[in-house]
Amino acid sequence: VQLQASGGGLVQAGGSLRLSCVASGSIGVINSMGWYRQAPGKERDLVASIDSGGRANYVDSVKGRFTISRDNAKNTVYLQMTSLKPEDTAVYYCSADLYTADWIRAPYVWGQGTLVTVSS
Repeated sequence: VQLQASGGGLVQAGGSLRLSCVASGSIGVINSMGWYRQAPGKERDLVASIDSGGRANYVDSVKGRFTISRDNAKNTVYLQMTSLKPEDTAVYYCSADLYTADWIRAPYVWGQGTLVTVSS
């Protein structure tokens, strides 16, 4: 099972970006999916998560600016980011908690990361 993230880039403060992450491979069921970020010299922190029913959670710093969504038919999770700030600059990683087609639990599957840079 692999996660492939895309959509990062350079944007000015106040701008928008949309990140995508596709899960592929021998997937049975995907429970929750999420986005984390890691700024230089800092730990990787949760930004937003969404469960199989579409219920979303956000870290306080992105509430009202970021929206997480998922397309279960495409095994894809999105992160729409608006009103971006320089402090949003980080490598963004997607993750999934899933069962493989052989019903093996894989609670921490990670994508490769995509860099988001917000200039002031």
